[in-house]
Amino acid sequence: MDVPSRIDSGYRGQEDTEEGQRGFFGKIGSRIGKQRGEAAANLHMHDALMLLRNYEESGQGWFWSTDAKGRLTYITDSVARLMGRTGGALHGTAFTDLFLPVDSQGERQRTLPFLLTKQSKFHELPLRSAFEGDDRWWAISGRPQFDGSGKFTGYRGSGTDITEQRRSAEDASRLALYDSLTGLANRFNISKKLDATLAAFAQQQRSCAIMLLDLDRFKQVNDTLGHPAGDALLKQVAQRLLKIVGDREMVSRLGGDEFQIILPDVEDRGKLGELATDIIASLSQPYSVEGSRCIIGASVGVAIAPFDGQGSDDLVRNADLALYAAKGNGRGRFAFYSSDLHQAAEDRRILEEDLRDALPRGEIALCYQPVVNSKSNMVTGVEALIRWTHRDRGVISPALFIPIAEEANLIWKLGEWVLRRACEDAASWPGDMRVAVNVSPIQFANADLPKVVAHALEASGLAPDRLELEITESVFLGDTAETTRMFKALKDLGVRLALDDFGTGYSSLGYLQSAPFDKIKIDQSFVRDATVPGSRNGAIIAAIVALAEALEMETTAEGIESLDQLELIRKLNVSHVQGYVYSKPVPQAELMEHAEVGSWTIKPSGPARQRNDRFSLFRKVGAIHDNHRYAVVIRNLSTTGAFIEGILDVPVGTRFVIDFGEGQLVTATVRRSAKHQQGIEFEQTMVSDGNGGLCTRHRVSPYLIAAAAQQTSGLALPTFTTTGDWKAA
Repeated sequence: MDVPSRIDSGYRGQEDTEEGQRGFFGKIGSRIGKQRGEAAANLHMHDALMLLRNYEESGQGWFWSTDAKGRLTYITDSVARLMGRTGGALHGTAFTDLFLPVDSQGERQRTLPFLLTKQSKFHELPLRSAFEGDDRWWAISGRPQFDGSGKFTGYRGSGTDITEQRRSAEDASRLALYDSLTGLANRFNISKKLDATLAAFAQQQRSCAIMLLDLDRFKQVNDTLGHPAGDALLKQVAQRLLKIVGDREMVSRLGGDEFQIILPDVEDRGKLGELATDIIASLSQPYSVEGSRCIIGASVGVAIAPFDGQGSDDLVRNADLALYAAKGNGRGRFAFYSSDLHQAAEDRRILEEDLRDALPRGEIALCYQPVVNSKSNMVTGVEALIRWTHRDRGVISPALFIPIAEEANLIWKLGEWVLRRACEDAASWPGDMRVAVNVSPIQFANADLPKVVAHALEASGLAPDRLELEITESVFLGDTAETTRMFKALKDLGVRLALDDFGTGYSSLGYLQSAPFDKIKIDQSFVRDATVPGSRNGAIIAAIVALAEALEMETTAEGIESLDQLELIRKLNVSHVQGYVYSKPVPQAELMEHAEVGSWTIKPSGPARQRNDRFSLFRKVGAIHDNHRYAVVIRNLSTTGAFIEGILDVPVGTRFVIDFGEGQLVTATVRRSAKHQQGIEFEQTMVSDGNGGLCTRHRVSPYLIAAAAQQTSGLALPTFTTTGDWKAA
């Protein structure tokens, strides 16, 4: 029997009515519709699963689910493999274990454990993989799940790979905060850091120093070797700074050849001076850039909060003023900020204007310091030294006006005048005494220098071998062919060449092989401490002498002031000596008196032993004893003591507190006393201010002064008078 027959026989007993037929076919239709609906639903579910699987396999995203305890019940297998596992192996693992804690990422956001605990929905939460070797970032989204009774059953969610976006954002952030060339913090970054540091330290009454650095002669590298070489050099400078300072986040490049260093909790000017000296020495060592040898230098300005300013603007401005002072006093040195630098900057501007008219007004003159044979005490030559006697201010130190002349483009004009005058004077001397003239790197770089020298010799009639040009090692910047050509042109004139300030940081045996020097001048920095027990300077001098003798060159030791220094120099076979132990510079008229006699022999004289450097000055300071303050004048100052005057009949052994101003206090004891003059010894040695002077190692903090003022508020403050145990002189 076929199917229709079975259906017909099965329902034959039913009433053959229209309603019956509708009921029958309605049931059949309902059953068929239900089956079709289920099939369609199953097909839809299958398509959805296939789409999700394709999405997972494409790597664009992945899915995860957890139970109520936050343990994984599902994770896309391809993502699990990226984490070094399989989906099955990760089942039962806490979902939070897949990612690094937020604190370790430096992110400011609600943490994943917090969100899961609160059963909160979250969207594209950035998290980093916690698995070793996997540095991917994921944006995680999740939604809590509940059953029919409202009971929490876990999470379902998704994730996407945002590693590339994250790296791009980090790169953009790095460009905004770090110098793209050196990798150091940039101006914006270091400014924010300094602001935050000073604000926090002000609350905690802590100190913070900053250093501003400027490279010397960097422009010459760009001009001679090109900007790519300059960029390569800046990278090496950054590496050297990091090696000395250590903390990358505290070193920045402000732009060009300017750098800044933040030094939290440092106010000891002795330590800061040592660090600045180390930085200058390191940055002044030769560089190798694209096969060329480069030599630059550095100058450093130092300011310390809260002494030199409590806000970043004040501190940076004052450090910049100190840097300007360091550069103005010869470069290659450091300077601490002091309030008198403001006046010094103005004085410097006025001096520059006056220097332009100094030659026409006849204020520039030459004097000559004898160069003496160390064995016979006979003068064999002199060095020409320029002097400026200002119409109002008197004698101006060359250490002050020569850097001004270099910056103001006046050095060429002055140098040409010195050459002409020195040759004219030397031509009038009887005998064959030589004259040495200093040539600045700026003059040496000028192609017209040989013409100027030749003209000076021709106009004066001086024999070329009686003229000695003193050239510093800094002329070897870049070691270029122009340098070699300049040496050849000068030697072709027949003049002698001396290498000045040998051993100050640029020394290289390489250029001694090719440069035609006749003499090496040993810098006085090696002489100064050579007689101090434990010093290695004597061994260095001996090595220089041996080198010079092997190259058939003479040697001259500069700055000899004491008899023990002279004795050591003689033992080390230095051929010539220059310094106060023989003579100070003398004017042309006095030199002529000695020269006319015939051979000029000088008997050495001076202190038996080297003494600490003394600075002759006239400076008013305060001397405090008990409850009295006396106004005194310092006449001489050294690291260990001073010579003061202004108080009568002070007993030996009396202790004072000397107030140098700006929080600089030092305890001192009277060791010698005669009427209104006293020799005092400091309890703690003073340190170099980097600018040719001395300063105290520590200063009284403004925080302490403010606290003392608060404690005495409403009370009579103690005062110092000019009357007391002794009378003011």
